[in-house]
Amino acid sequence: MNTRFLLAVVLSFFFQNTALAQPAENTVIRYSDLQHPVLGSSGMVAAQNRLSAESGARILEAGGNAIDAAIATGFSLAVTLPRAGNLGGGGFMLIHDVMTGENIAIDYREMAPQSATRDMYLDENGDVDTVRSRFSHLAAGVPGTVSGFYAAHQKLGRLPWKSLLQPAIEQARDGIIVTHGLAKFLRERQQRLCRNDAACAYYYKADGTVYRVGDLFIQKDLANSLQLIADQGADAFYKGDIAELIIAEMERGGGLIDAASLSAYKPVFRDAVVGTYRGYEIVSMPPPSSGGIHIMQMLNILESFPVAELGASSADNIHLLAEVARFAFADRSEHLGDPDHYDVPIDWLISKTYGKQLAALIDMQKANDSNDVAPGVLPAYESEDTTHYSVMDSDGNVVSNTYTLNFSFGSGIAVSGAGFLLNNEMDDFSAKPGIMNAFGLLGGEANSVAAGKRPLSSMTPTLVFANGRPWFATGSPGGSRIITTVLQMIVNVIDHGMNLAESANAPRMHHQWYPDILSLESGFSPDTIRILKERGHNIQSARGPIGNTQSVGFSDGLFQGASDTRRSGAGSVAPVDPGPLE
Repeated sequence: MNTRFLLAVVLSFFFQNTALAQPAENTVIRYSDLQHPVLGSSGMVAAQNRLSAESGARILEAGGNAIDAAIATGFSLAVTLPRAGNLGGGGFMLIHDVMTGENIAIDYREMAPQSATRDMYLDENGDVDTVRSRFSHLAAGVPGTVSGFYAAHQKLGRLPWKSLLQPAIEQARDGIIVTHGLAKFLRERQQRLCRNDAACAYYYKADGTVYRVGDLFIQKDLANSLQLIADQGADAFYKGDIAELIIAEMERGGGLIDAASLSAYKPVFRDAVVGTYRGYEIVSMPPPSSGGIHIMQMLNILESFPVAELGASSADNIHLLAEVARFAFADRSEHLGDPDHYDVPIDWLISKTYGKQLAALIDMQKANDSNDVAPGVLPAYESEDTTHYSVMDSDGNVVSNTYTLNFSFGSGIAVSGAGFLLNNEMDDFSAKPGIMNAFGLLGGEANSVAAGKRPLSSMTPTLVFANGRPWFATGSPGGSRIITTVLQMIVNVIDHGMNLAESANAPRMHHQWYPDILSLESGFSPDTIRILKERGHNIQSARGPIGNTQSVGFSDGLFQGASDTRRSGAGSVAPVDPGPLE
């Protein structure tokens, strides 16, 4: 492995842990520690904030199942990771239910308000007004997180609903210690957040200064909202006191979320996307996630190539992954949208036949020009501050969950009195066909704005099975880069024989058709980069880390957890002996 990347990973690991607590005296942090997952015998939780992973493990210890632990982890992240964890956003939960053997996909993506219209983000000249679609009250879709978690609990939860919110309520009410990562993000986003009085009051001190590492951060209004949800269920958010606060905020800022839009919100139980790769079963999210379909599509293309022989960081491997992604993202622009409003050709896109057709268009010695790559023709007949977490329990239940506010801290607008931020997911619609969104993604009519519609997403919670049993669960934040991040996790483990930790810490690439750029993290050799350039790739150093996977697995009789070191504060936690929840 490249020395520069090795040093970067070790330093990332060091600062991740010192952000939470100083190492014990004589503690030695070794790179070898990053090469092996955390192990446990009775379950595992991996999340982007260790306190939240501990909240999920606490629920497992109390006798809860993976679904209970996932819900508790999600509510806790609303407290510990406000830039992405949320009550005011939405996402996808993928569940393997060991009792029935079912794989259940819960779509709790945000929905366009009832009065949303196709051209609502176009100015008088017909151009997209990005301030309106990203940083105004109009940017918020109807949040789905609370409803989605409640639906998951009603169907598969084991412990009482109220108990699942207790860790988060305590963290918000009693306060959390500000970490290096939280202080950094609040400092960097102060100007944007303080455009909104409520957000400024919630996330900064009374004198306007930024919280520093080691400060106690208390969120009383958020604690009250969580307590209402614990006591009254999802109705508190969509029909009760919290709903009234959301509506009042919309009326203050000219937003569209009203009582009718809130009361009409429902999560959807969908059929998971299922495929195979080299004898392993892959299960992922269906539309309005684009990730699941394109993971299957890209794996189908890769089956035509001897990937294991190429070497994980070789020019051949990176070239192939870039070409595969180029074709997938081209199809995303044309064929993906909310399946309740658009007939997505899932079977064709994930067919082995189509995968072979695309494989035949790849020249291993020359990069395609994206101008020459068009979306496939159907035969006649996502902010990077999303967050992901994964959970396994001792019974064999598995949850892979990705949810988001879209941008870091969403729209930057908080609901006064309720303590949480609103999403800006409406920017994930195609405000105007052929115009890129904030992540550089193109879209068309399939993803145009419409009342009650869910915007297309790149969130890709995924499960991998071996011999019919769950092997590992993974997922990532990263906007459009989520899809290629999850792809590389799967390929690194299956083709290149890495364990979860090795795969999480390997350097990553990303390509998304347009812009025609191959982004590379540090860690690839100069020779690899030179060869890729010779083959016609437009190389660009990645702006920041690509992805942040949180993965759990089970093999050799032990649960494994691997939390990506690219962002500080993450952690994998195994429960200790079960006991009562206090």
